[in-house]
Order: sequence, then C-alpha cells, then structure tokens
Amino acid sequence: MRIFAASLSCETNTFSPLPTGLSSFQERVYFPSGTHPVEMMHCSGPLWVARERCREWGWELFEGLVASAMPGGITTRSAYETLRDHLLADLHLALPVDIVVLGLHGAMVADGYDDCEGDLLRRVRAMVGTETTIGATLDPHCHLSDEMLQHSNLLVCFKEYPHTDIRERSQELLELCRAAALGQIRPVSQVVDCRMIAVLHTNREPARGLVDKIQSMERYNGILSISIVHGFPWGDVADMGTKILVYNNEYEMDGLSVAQSLADELTAMRDELRLTYPSVDAAIDQALEHDESPVVLADSADNAGGGAPGDSTFILRRLLERNIGSVALGPLYDPMAVRIAFEAGIGARLLMRVGGKVGPASGDPIDAMCTVMALHPAMMMTGLAGTKTPLGDCALLHFEGIDLVLCSVRCQGLDVDLFTQLGCDPASKKIVVVKSSQHFYASFSRIAAKVIYVDSPGALCTNIALLPYQKIRLPMWPM
Repeated sequence: MRIFAASLSCETNTFSPLPTGLSSFQERVYFPSGTHPVEMMHCSGPLWVARERCREWGWELFEGLVASAMPGGITTRSAYETLRDHLLADLHLALPVDIVVLGLHGAMVADGYDDCEGDLLRRVRAMVGTETTIGATLDPHCHLSDEMLQHSNLLVCFKEYPHTDIRERSQELLELCRAAALGQIRPVSQVVDCRMIAVLHTNREPARGLVDKIQSMERYNGILSISIVHGFPWGDVADMGTKILVYNNEYEMDGLSVAQSLADELTAMRDELRLTYPSVDAAIDQALEHDESPVVLADSADNAGGGAPGDSTFILRRLLERNIGSVALGPLYDPMAVRIAFEAGIGARLLMRVGGKVGPASGDPIDAMCTVMALHPAMMMTGLAGTKTPLGDCALLHFEGIDLVLCSVRCQGLDVDLFTQLGCDPASKKIVVVKSSQHFYASFSRIAAKVIYVDSPGALCTNIALLPYQKIRLPMWPM
C-alpha cells in the first residue's frame, strides 16, 4: 500500500484586518516535501502518525508539503493557490497512491475561495480517482461543507477543546482509512445541521459529558466515527454553524438517526453552553476579591488564535489606571517594541510605547517607563498537544508591578512557559492575563486558583450577533 500525507491549515477570521499571506505560513509552519522534522507539529498529526503506521504495516509513505499559518484575516489568493498547487504537485509525483491523509483546518477562507478545503479535496479526488481513500483531520471550529464530504471518504474532527487530542484523532483517521482501503469498512457520512453556533469547552459540563458519550458510541453497532462540528462564528461563509457528523458502516446502521439524536441533545443544552463574560473592571474586581492566587483572566477578544491582532491594551490600561500590581500579562504582539528592547539590552530602563498598533480593535498604545528584564531570541512555546509553537524574539518588560511578555511572532498564549522561559513565575502573581480564548486552559488551569473569561473589547467580539454577517444562512441561534 502507498500513502500520501500532507497538511495545509489556517483558520480565517473574515472580520480580521490582518491579511494572511505566504509569509504568515513561512514564519509559523512551512516544510516542503521531505523536510518535516522528527517531532509532530500541531497541524501535521496525520503525517506524523502515518510515519509510525507505515513502519508498522510495511507500507510506503510519501510526505508532501506541511504548511500552517497563525489564524488571521482572509488568505490572499496568491498564497492559497501557491500552497495548494505545491501540495498537489507533491501528490502528483507520488501517484499512484491507495490512501491520501491530510491535516486540514476546515475554516480556511481565501480571496475567491470561501471553502478552501472543499476546493483542495475536489482537486485531490480528481487527481487520484474514485478508488483511492481520502481522509483528513479537521479542527472542530470548521465550516463543514457538502464539497468537503463529497470528495473525501473520512473526516475526523478533534473532540477536545482545548485541542489536546490531535495525535489520537490522527491515529483514528489512519486506522479508519486503512480499513476502508482494505475493503473492511465502507464509510457513509450523515450530517445534521443544528442551526446554531455553540462554544463547547470540553473541560466542563455539559460538553464534557457529550464528548464522553460519543466516544462510547464509536466502533459499536456499525458507528465508525462521530464528530461534533462546533463551527467558527468569525467566519462569514454559508456553511458556518454547529453540526453533527456521523460515519456509519454501509448496510450496518443508519447513521442519520444517530446524528439527529445527538443534534437534538446538543440543541437542548445550548443555553447551558452559553458562558457569561464579566467586563474588564468586573473581572479585575473578581480577581482581587478571590482569596487564592493566581487568578487567570482570559483576554478572549484579543486571541490571536482566532485571528485577532494580539496587541490590544484594554485590560493592561485598566490595570495601570487602577494601580494593580503583581500581574503577568502576555503574549502581546509588538515586533517594534521587541526590537527596541533587544537594542537596549537586559537591565535597560527606558520609556517605551507598547501595543495598540494594528487598528482600532487594539486600543491605544501604552507609554510607560520600563525595565528590560529578559530577552529570548526565537523563543518556542509549548503548544497544542505538546507541540512547539514559535513566538519569535521575545522580551520581558517590567513596569508598575506588571511583567509583560512581548512577542515578535503573533500567537495566542498556550502554555505557562511563555512566561517561565523569560524568568517570570506566573504562579507567584495575583493576576495572570493570557491572550487566549480556551487553549490556554490545559496548561494554566494547573496553576490557576480561578479562571475568568473576560468580555474585553477587541477584534474577536464575544457578542456574535453584532458581527456584520452577509453570507451565513439564517436563522441561526443565538441570532
């Protein structure tokens, strides 16, 4: 058997002011065919697992392009078409193949392509023919489209949010694709659209119980795989929304009834899934009132992992105005300030302007007398499922009781080592502000006495009803 594996991944916030060009991929994850490192990247689970399985099965593996960008605004047509055609050229050189496995996101939007994954899978199918098994992993924050389903045999979403199960879902995909290619199963997809957009934090109920339930149902009574498609509300495309995807083995089970039952269950719990976010000042008050520390404040609206700039100053400004110390905050995206800090050197004390640079959703910059406490060139942070994520050159500044981590590569906060590598111990602080919506939780919950999700201003507005949608299909709860 011959397997081809590759990845092309990006989550697109169609409301973001930041275009996603080729350099956005090159500065994060960009490995041409045959150059992927030994360790797994967050986007390359299928390729990494295929290496393991092909050695075990004695099959032949062909490795194609692996590319992923930090979530941002619409991908340029040139960037998407260049990367797509690169991946397809790699596939062409590997033909004929029995299995194609891809690491995709599912919410990539480019200029002229509202459904990049559907476009890519259609072209892959046209190249390999109908007898080849095509499978892909997807981020649950995807836009599941008919074209994606039509031109693939198996699509498997990560089940956990934070996405701690990238390796496990990639293993699931490879095992199912192998069984399909050998004729042991004939996967049939069934989808039910819940006509809603939900946020499912799987570390808490009721989402935790639902994920446990679907995992207990898989591989029994003809059910091969079940995915909860959360959807990505900051993508204005026709297929946006929460869905249930079930694969059943042909002739063994009607997966549609299973999908409908799960969709009904998910719809019934939608009010329980809604989170209430306190305002910036209310969140700070709650943190100060809490007896134990640290209290972690999640700056969800400035989460670079959802396409936000990552340089907003709204929470930082209120902490300064209220003279609140014993705070760690990061990562704040400001390449210019990082360069100045590197030029000044460790121990330098100087007036610096930080943050608030990309646009109105970033707020105004902060001017403060800062001390450069630490510098770390080309710093890597522990990311999803233990993979490494670049933060670029990083600087730790201290001013008025606040330790601020600046990064030169835009990224959300994923692990406490974004602080500890620079000599800042977040566990010793009263308040830790992390620019992330939920992926931070896997790491920061280990030190947090309390976690508060903040309704801060920013590009990733938590009240999605205020977003200027033009393409989504209504009605869709809660709108």
